[in-house]
Amino acid sequence: MFKLNKVFKKTKYITLTKEEDINVNEKSKEETNKVKKIKLNKNSSKGSIENVENKIKEDENDTNKPNIPNGLWIKCGDCGEVLYKKDFDVDKKICLSCGKHYRMSARERIYCLIDEESFIEFDKEMKTMNPLNFQGYEEKISKYQASSKVEEAIVTGYGTILGKKTVIGVMDSNFMMGSMGSVVGEKLTRAVEYATENKLPVIVFTASGGARMQEGIFSLMQMAKTSAAIEKHNEAGLLYISVLTDPTTGGVTASFAMLGDIILSEPGALIGFAGKRVIEQTIKQKLPKGFQTAEFLLEHGFIDKIVARSEMKETLANIIEIHQ
Repeated sequence: MFKLNKVFKKTKYITLTKEEDINVNEKSKEETNKVKKIKLNKNSSKGSIENVENKIKEDENDTNKPNIPNGLWIKCGDCGEVLYKKDFDVDKKICLSCGKHYRMSARERIYCLIDEESFIEFDKEMKTMNPLNFQGYEEKISKYQASSKVEEAIVTGYGTILGKKTVIGVMDSNFMMGSMGSVVGEKLTRAVEYATENKLPVIVFTASGGARMQEGIFSLMQMAKTSAAIEKHNEAGLLYISVLTDPTTGGVTASFAMLGDIILSEPGALIGFAGKRVIEQTIKQKLPKGFQTAEFLLEHGFIDKIVARSEMKETLANIIEIHQ
C-alpha cells in the first residue's frame, strides 16, 4: 500500500512501506536476471551477439545495393579523370582528358598497328635458358609468362601497315620490365637479318628497363649483337625506324633504341640511360624539370618527332612509302 511520507508531504514524493519495498526489490532482481539470461543465451533468437552479427551481415549483403564489378572504371594518374575501362581500351589506352599515354602490351600494340590477319610471328617457340644458374630465375620466367601472355620481353614478326610490308619488333614492359636477355637479343637480331635478306624495313618499339641482371655478361652481349645486325641492315640501304615508348632505359637505350634512321617517340615517354636519382647523386646537381622525357629529348635533338599513338599507324606507313 502506498503512503505519503510525512517528510515529503508537500512535494508529493511517494515512498513504500518496508514490506512493499522488499517485494519490489525482489521483483526487480528477477527481471534483471531474466535480461541477463537473454543476453548471454547463445541459442536465444533475441538479444544474442550472434544474432546481432548475423543482422549486420544481412544488411551488408542487402540485395538492394548496387553490384558494381571490379575494374569497370579507372582513374587517370595525371588529371584524375575517371575513365570507363572499355572506352579506355578502344582509345588505345590514352586518357582523352589530358592525353596521357598508358603502357600497352606487345600484343595490344601489334593489334593497333598491323593490318588484320597480316602478322606472322617469328621464333615464337624460342625458350629462355639460365646460363648462370641464377637462383629462382626459371620460376620468375614462368611467372611472367603466365601473367603477360608472352614467352619473352619482345615479340617479332612480319606484317603490313596500311599495305606496306615491314618487319616489326615490339617490346613488352609487362615481362620483367622489358629487360633484355639472350632471347630478346637473339629474336631481334634474327628479325633484322630476315629484313636485310628480304630487303624490308624494320620498325622496333622499345620499352625496357635495360639489360637483364640474371644473365650477366650474356645480357650485355646482346647490345653488340643487335647493333651489328642493324649496321648490316643500314649498309644495305634499308630503313630502320625506332619508336621509343615508356620506359626506354639502360642497355636498350645505349644500343638499338638510338640507332634508328628515324627516331620517333610517344608523348611523355621516359627515355634515358641511368636513372634520374643516380645522375643527381653522381654530378651533385639537380636536373632540369622534364629531364629524360620525350619532349626534353626532342628539344635537345635526340629524337626526330613525337607522334601520338592515334597517329602512329599512318605516320609509319607514310615514312615507309617515302623511303621506298
